[in-house]
Amino acid sequence: MKTIKLWPHAAVTAILVAVVAGAGVWLYQRHSQNVEAAALPDAARIQRVDGQVALTDASNTNDWRAAGMNEPFSVGDRIYTRDNSHASLAFNSRNYAALNPNTALDAIVLTDDRTQLALRDGAAMFDVGYLPSGGLYEVGTPYGAVDFNQPGLYYVDVSRGNAMISVLNGLAQVVGLAGSGQISKGEMLTLVATTAGQALLSRMDGRDAGYLVDDYYRYQYPNYYDGRYVSYDTYLADPYYFDPYRNDVSYRYVTSVAPGINDLSYYGDWQNVSNYGYCWSPRVDAGWTPYSEGYWLNDYPYGPTWVSSEPWGYAPYHYGRWAFVNDRWYWIPDSVNTTPIYSPALVAFVPFSDNQIGWVPLGPGDPDVSRYYDQNWQPHYLTRGDVIAANLVNWSVPNAINVIPVDNFDRPIDARFVRHVNPNTVAIAQVRPTLDPLLLTPLRNAVVHSAWGRGKIDVPPGIAKKLQETPVVVGTTPVAPPFRKDLDRSLHVERIEERAKNQKLNVRDERNTSTQQVEANRGNQQSNAVSREAFRGSRVTGREFRQQEQQQRTVERAQPRIEPRAVPRVEGGRVGNPVRERPQPEFKGPPVREAPRPQIQRGPPVREAPRPQIQRGPPVREAPRPQIQRGPPVQEAPRPQIQRGPPVREAPRPQIQRGPPAAAPAKQENKQPPGQPKPGGGGGGGGKGKPKKP
Repeated sequence: MKTIKLWPHAAVTAILVAVVAGAGVWLYQRHSQNVEAAALPDAARIQRVDGQVALTDASNTNDWRAAGMNEPFSVGDRIYTRDNSHASLAFNSRNYAALNPNTALDAIVLTDDRTQLALRDGAAMFDVGYLPSGGLYEVGTPYGAVDFNQPGLYYVDVSRGNAMISVLNGLAQVVGLAGSGQISKGEMLTLVATTAGQALLSRMDGRDAGYLVDDYYRYQYPNYYDGRYVSYDTYLADPYYFDPYRNDVSYRYVTSVAPGINDLSYYGDWQNVSNYGYCWSPRVDAGWTPYSEGYWLNDYPYGPTWVSSEPWGYAPYHYGRWAFVNDRWYWIPDSVNTTPIYSPALVAFVPFSDNQIGWVPLGPGDPDVSRYYDQNWQPHYLTRGDVIAANLVNWSVPNAINVIPVDNFDRPIDARFVRHVNPNTVAIAQVRPTLDPLLLTPLRNAVVHSAWGRGKIDVPPGIAKKLQETPVVVGTTPVAPPFRKDLDRSLHVERIEERAKNQKLNVRDERNTSTQQVEANRGNQQSNAVSREAFRGSRVTGREFRQQEQQQRTVERAQPRIEPRAVPRVEGGRVGNPVRERPQPEFKGPPVREAPRPQIQRGPPVREAPRPQIQRGPPVREAPRPQIQRGPPVQEAPRPQIQRGPPVREAPRPQIQRGPPAAAPAKQENKQPPGQPKPGGGGGGGGKGKPKKP
């Protein structure tokens, strides 16, 4: 790191810059004197990206860019995972979503009490840890809307013209185009065909359900998940064993409204700091400063947004404040009982003369003016306050101000180009930081004339067109924010008619399956195994699964039955009456068949008895000895080897008794090739004279 020294001749320039900035602030404040009462919507966190994951804005669906870890996912955004790719989202620190390959998810509404999403294609797991009283958590699909009525774990799959909703834990309400119905824990509902007028309600197979739960937890909590939920029964017995809200100390000090709280304990430590209470400090190298590892992203409608490359770097950069205490940086969170407001970056921007820009972390007590920008990048302030910051807490902290050339502002931060300002210089006192970065002309020009963020990514035109033109239906009309007034139209969101909500969904009961269907389900075991591989993202296996599924459909006698792509074998159930015990005997049927198999496999151990047969007794007979000219030497050898000579002579008596054991080979012959004594005698090794008995 290098240090900038501002000499007196630069001070005059700095003062002029400050004057110009102040004039700009006055103009903007005059332009937006009426502070809007509406709050900004929340921004979810893209907490994990594996493979090629694309992100776009609903207003410009032809411009896809690569999504990155710790980027915000806000209203009007669309995320898409390509082949063999996965992504994970955190809507707060208790509600998550994990996306399978070839899955598209849109953010329609993100507020403290309402979450509305659109799943147009693919499959995703929704982990709902908290629902506020009277709140809404809804996922719209092309064939119906799914409302999660209780905290739980839900798997939604939209593929091949159908929507399949599996409730691993919790309670869901499905509103189709022709009616509504409930899904209870352990059940799966399939909305069939584009009219969604018919539905299949089934009970999930425990092994497949366990696979889904295990796969999700293994992906969501890779640092400490131990694999116990591979058993679905174990999950149902204690579904909150890995819930960070109940186990992580960070939730004692931070409100769970902020995404990313569950990462803090793993990457840092909590300490009681004087005057601030419990604060968090990351485990970093000496000389580290906040907002120094990552890049700036221009995110509509928030403007310049900080994206950290540190695995824990979401909550500490969008909520709370930073303080430098005892030569160490501490993050001071918002208290547990507050509802903090998301900020794209809690910093003050510092203009310098020689085409350089800097920023300094806001400290405890420093103001922040919430804002958003319209399509012309004009600011709309949500709180009153002076956007020119003064008396900042961290202003005089050594190396607190990061400075880079404006030309590098849209690139990942490179330590070779980062400089730090000496706070003891006279000129630094003349520079006026601002809380609104677009008041600075260089940054405003960069925003208006270019896009910041990660590189472009190609999405096949056919897929992009399908995602853009496929409408989704929701049960509750979305509330459009002021900067997305055409949200319904741009995202092709349609509201289900009220009459569909009030009438019961036409459900086909599949609990009492016929014998043919049972056999078909048995044959589906291989299909389910292939399905599991498809769930992990294999394109080839996915095609095999679809082919097997088509073959399966020809066996079924009714309308085409839709089986879930990713897992569940079905046993049956009925809307509003999920707790019937009839399916259980059907599941216990196969294990009963397993019992005979071990018995049959114990038949070979019967062979073990003939092996000790000391079937060497017959070789003691005099007939074999003369056949081998080595008879006399062999006679001498067995006698010293087996001093059991006398017992061997008594062996003929057992030999006579071993005649019955000859029946054992006969049983074996019945099991395998019946009626062939020669293979039976040879295989048993029970004497060469026995085959002559027939």
